[in-house]
Formats: sequence, structure tokens, C-alpha cells
Amino acid sequence: MTRLEHLNVTVSDPDALAGTLCDRFDWKVRWSGAAMGGGRSVHVGNDDAYVALYRPGAPLDDKPAGYETPKAMNHLGLMVDDLDATEARVRAAGFVPRSHANYEPGRRFYFDAPDGIEIEVVSYD
Repeated sequence: MTRLEHLNVTVSDPDALAGTLCDRFDWKVRWSGAAMGGGRSVHVGNDDAYVALYRPGAPLDDKPAGYETPKAMNHLGLMVDDLDATEARVRAAGFVPRSHANYEPGRRFYFDAPDGIEIEVVSYD
């Protein structure tokens, strides 16, 4: 069996995005500290898998990324047990859920977290 262990994404403020993911999805910071090239990383997730949020030491290129950009992460998909409760938590934090849909295999919505990282939240209830 193969399982996803982690995903590494470059962001401008790893601590801000880590805070959003911990507060909205009950994740924890597994590790944080200095990273290659004078950067900083925050690893956030659960005991089984995590997202490594990396900020390089050099200034970031501010070109917009999107679904047409090679090597860009399009969104982070997170599965939750209670979609409605999670959406309420997302709204309470000031984020705007959008693109609600209900199709196989489940219901979902999206929102933009810090750094413009698109989060898809899905429930297979």
C-alpha cells in the first residue's frame, strides 16, 4: 500500500497558513524551524501525514500561479467528517466559502486561505 506522507508547498508566510490549518481542521504543528537556503518551514498535519509549508530565504517571485501554471499546486483537498460544522468554522474565521457542489463521491466547498492557497473541503457522508 502507498500512502501520501507529505506535500511541500512554497508560501510567503508559513506560520499564518499553519495557523489557519490548525484552527480550522484541528491539525497540529509537527515541526517548525530553519530550512534550506536560509528559509523557514512549518510542518502541519496529523500523526499520519502533513503539509510542509516552506518560505525560501530569498524573496519570492510574485507572479500569479494557477491551473495553467506548470509545477503549481492547484489546491489542497481536505476530507472532514462534518462539512457543515467545518464550513461554520471557516466562516467564523472570516473566510468566504464558495463553489459548493454535491457530486460523487461527496459534498464540497472551497475557500482561499492565506497566500491565496485554495482549500477544497470535502465530506463523503
